[in-house]
Amino acid sequence: MIKITDLEKFYRTEEVQTIAINKLSFEVKEGEFVSVMGPSGCGKSTLLNILGLLDDPNGGSYLFNGTEVAGFNERKRANLRKHNIGFVFQSFNLIDELSVFENVELPLIYTGVKAAERKERVHEVLEKMQIMHRRKHFPQQLSGGQQQRVAVARAVVNNPKLILADEPTGNLDSSNGNEVMDLLTELNATGTTIIMVTHSEHDAKYSHRIIRMLDGQKVTENILSEFKKRPKVEL
Repeated sequence: MIKITDLEKFYRTEEVQTIAINKLSFEVKEGEFVSVMGPSGCGKSTLLNILGLLDDPNGGSYLFNGTEVAGFNERKRANLRKHNIGFVFQSFNLIDELSVFENVELPLIYTGVKAAERKERVHEVLEKMQIMHRRKHFPQQLSGGQQQRVAVARAVVNNPKLILADEPTGNLDSSNGNEVMDLLTELNATGTTIIMVTHSEHDAKYSHRIIRMLDGQKVTENILSEFKKRPKVEL
């Protein structure tokens, strides 16, 4: 599904150039669950932004389902992103002025899904995430664990091929964190590809393999469990 080759990203000022990604190469197969680990500043979040088409690399190749996307303009990136990629962030990134239902509905509005179908799909995913009873509440009325459930629901309501998770349990206690990791594991079991950036060795053990980064490069790769491609099952 994903193949990056000699990927580069650097930031330049008048006086200094900082290399965030340095000739990085790896592949992720459809249906895999991959964790990316490494110390702060090693390039993990920069990599996730590039994989999520939120940022452009300065060099190298990024193939998404066989298509070179490294040179896409913003319109093309946005179109591919909204139909194929879901995001889960450490800080939840919910809109405080919108209800739970409206937050989860938002990606469907962006992709032009009609109102009746939107309602059905939102209710379906809220039931799956066990947060349906909070559909009329606002984010500030929810616990951290509940907010992250809503964030996961929003990420998967469009049935994306890929979920990118950036420290998804970073703001949660261990109990709520384990629940979120169980949700991601269940989604992966239906065939959804997941790439997760984490500092947590505990969370990383839920994945099939761990890629460890340092100074913008891959330094090690550990296989934790055998990956067998599963059929994609829609929510």
